[in-house]
Amino acid sequence: MAMSFSLKAIVASAMFGLAGFAIAHGNVTPQEVDTGNLPELGDEVRIENPFREGNEFGEFNAQAAKIGESAYAGNCAACHGIRAMSGGLTPDLRELTEWDDEYYIGRVMNGTDRGMPSWKKSMDQNAMWAIRTYVESLPKPE
Repeated sequence: MAMSFSLKAIVASAMFGLAGFAIAHGNVTPQEVDTGNLPELGDEVRIENPFREGNEFGEFNAQAAKIGESAYAGNCAACHGIRAMSGGLTPDLRELTEWDDEYYIGRVMNGTDRGMPSWKKSMDQNAMWAIRTYVESLPKPE
C-alpha cells in the first residue's frame, strides 16, 4: 500500500521534530563542581536554601552564587538556558520563589519522568544549593 505524499510529509515532520527535541534537550553529562570553602551540608536533605541571606549560611551567599554560576553553566544551561532564561521547553528557574526550595531540591536530586536526570549521584547538596543561590541572584523575568 503506497503512502500519500501528505502522510509522508507529516511522518517526516514528526520525526524531524522529535530529533530536534532530543538535540534541544542538551548535554547532561555531569560536570564536576568545585564548591570551594562552602560549609559542608552533609547527607541529610535540606528543604531550604542554606546560602540564602538570612539563613544558616547566608554569609556565604556571594561565594555560593559565584560557585553556582559556574556549576549552572556546566550542568544546567544546556536545557534551562543561559542565565536561566528558558526557551520554553523547560521551566524558567528564575520564576521559583523561596517557597519552592523543597520542590527544587526534590527535582534536582530525583529528576523527572519528563527528561531531567537525577543529579544526586553526581552532585552534592552544596553544589545544588549553590546553583539555586546563583539563580536567585538573577533578575526575575519581565
